[in-house]
Amino acid sequence: MYLLEGNIGVGKSTFLRLIQKECPEILVIQEPQESWSSQTYGQSLLENFYKDAQRWAYTIETLALVTRVKHHMATQALKLPLSLMERSVYSGHYCFARNGYAHGFLSPLEWDVYSRMVDVLVHQHCKPPHGFIYLRAQPEICFDRVQKRQRQGESHITLEYLQQIHHWHEKLLVEKQEIASNLSKVPVLILDTQVDFAANPERFKAYIQQVKDFMLCTEQKINGSPAKAISKTEKTIA
Repeated sequence: MYLLEGNIGVGKSTFLRLIQKECPEILVIQEPQESWSSQTYGQSLLENFYKDAQRWAYTIETLALVTRVKHHMATQALKLPLSLMERSVYSGHYCFARNGYAHGFLSPLEWDVYSRMVDVLVHQHCKPPHGFIYLRAQPEICFDRVQKRQRQGESHITLEYLQQIHHWHEKLLVEKQEIASNLSKVPVLILDTQVDFAANPERFKAYIQQVKDFMLCTEQKINGSPAKAISKTEKTIA
């Protein structure tokens, strides 16, 4: 299992859609965002959170945790190495929930209860991925993309919030600070998505090759087999 991570508006959904089209051998799993963004009882939990983070942070983080654990466990049960899941229990915990606690959206008591659930649901039931793929762009670019796409529930997202989430992604995937020891050993492929890759076929073609090479090299290391020339492995993963 591989996990696709990145800030809001960085292009994860578009990236997965193009990967699914160009690389059908890779199982693509979209983030279950509808669980917290769709209208329930006449309101969107995601929109409520962006309007009043302190009131709704614990509710949305708890729901997101349970939903992501369910998807993680279902995917790992398939035992398909070439699967790519959008976001994860790890960015949910280390980026979004931790940001909520750091900025007072979650009270100390709520953070303690949430952390206990992480200990049981994540650390005991979720196996670490084979690798992370990190789509990386400056928060200002992500903010501009969020404004342009006008997705339901995102009209109240601020640049400050995206800057905060970017900071935590960097700590998790680049600096690898204050994370579980088994995650610190997981390889990370960083792709610069400052430029709109959906409008640049050549750039996305290069991304595809990097993803294939990354997955191939990682799987060979896990299986203990020597790396082969890419030209000889195209038939295997392409």
